[in-house]
Amino acid sequence: METHDRNELLRKIRKIEIKANRLSQNIFSGAYRSAFKGRGMSFSEVREYRIGDDVRDIDWNVTARYAKPFIKVYEEERELTMLLLVDVSKSGLFGTSGRTKRQLIAEIAGTLAFSTITNNDKVGVIFYSNKVEKFIPPGKGRKHVLHILDEILTLEAEEPGTDLSEALVFANNVQKKRATVFVLSDFIDESGYDRTLSIVRRKHDVMAMQVYDEHEATLPSVGLLTVRDAETGETLVIDSSSQSVRETYRRFWEETENRFRTIFRRYDVKFGSVATNADYVPALQNLFSRRS
Repeated sequence: METHDRNELLRKIRKIEIKANRLSQNIFSGAYRSAFKGRGMSFSEVREYRIGDDVRDIDWNVTARYAKPFIKVYEEERELTMLLLVDVSKSGLFGTSGRTKRQLIAEIAGTLAFSTITNNDKVGVIFYSNKVEKFIPPGKGRKHVLHILDEILTLEAEEPGTDLSEALVFANNVQKKRATVFVLSDFIDESGYDRTLSIVRRKHDVMAMQVYDEHEATLPSVGLLTVRDAETGETLVIDSSSQSVRETYRRFWEETENRFRTIFRRYDVKFGSVATNADYVPALQNLFSRRS
């Protein structure tokens, strides 16, 4: 990489770091603990009920045996792990609002990663296209997170296409202990990953954020357009001024949306959605609030 390009990359990473650090410390600190801490709780012991204890923690078997109320006491596991599944397929290079989908994914991933290490937890990343392109094992520290951001912004997929199922299988195999698996993708994915998701969901908590460009959702009326599929290289000339063309495009987008949303709802996966021209903070806050 040339010096100019490397300096520009470092500038982007530093900009993401400053924003992500501010958000993770000021806005998402409490939301993170509420959403993820307490999910890693293990049973420790029982003790007699005290005034003010949560009645939902009463151990009814022990209470019946001793004829007085006892509650279950839990202890928080020492550390949790977040595993980011980052879509690095070529469709992520698209963007019409000043930043690409990949750049937005980097910002969201950076915020999640800094929130994780701020709470002394571990974060790792699986980069995937239609195969697992690279794996960064869970770790801690600023240097570790900056390495993650560098890879998100620079890694070029070796393979075309997208296959979330491959990444989910890999995550299930490498992450033996329970973790939060967080998928960042545009979900332009023709593979069938619902069966794999159901398997992973039994072992791990799964969350997802869809990143898209506004012109993927609504085709603008600007006359003849030459469009190119970033993943297959196929080009096509379309007349965007045609109402029937725009309607066909709208139906295709809605079908794509409904497919992944239906799958996530079926397996109780919390998910959000954000466009490249929008602020991702409210979407992430909303997702955290629904997770807690």
